[in-house]
Amino acid sequence: MKIRIAAVGKLKEKYLREGVAEYEKRLRPYASLELLEIPEARLAEKPSQAEQKEALADEGRRLLRLVPERGTLIVLDVAGDLLSSEQLAEKMAALALQGQSDLTFLIGGAFGLSDEVRKRADMRLSFSRLTFTHQMVRLLLYEQIYRAFKINRGEKYHW
Repeated sequence: MKIRIAAVGKLKEKYLREGVAEYEKRLRPYASLELLEIPEARLAEKPSQAEQKEALADEGRRLLRLVPERGTLIVLDVAGDLLSSEQLAEKMAALALQGQSDLTFLIGGAFGLSDEVRKRADMRLSFSRLTFTHQMVRLLLYEQIYRAFKINRGEKYHW
């Protein structure tokens, strides 16, 4: 399986970089991983709503350029579907059985996601109704992808 993660910004915190590196290592036997990053929008300290909206639209356009036309786009969105780890594993297994083995997970930036990104998504996924930093979500995503592979293979992980 080919898994691409398209995200806004680079991880700034050492603990997040180390956590992602650990899950990248754990995922190597299961999937080909690719991380694609775009720079965060640079705005004034207190941007107007119009400036925020334009930055969001610009980030959305730049992110969507990273997404191949074929394949499945799964967008991390606070308003997306809430799934259990088992349900995410089932979705990934079903996609693979349907020949959809090229998945792109997309993580927006501090301003969220543009409507254009939401409309392009094949699936919108939420980890929680709570708000997490987009950088923290990246680590959570890697962990949940790893967990999905372990669940689908019937391998012990964390239960």
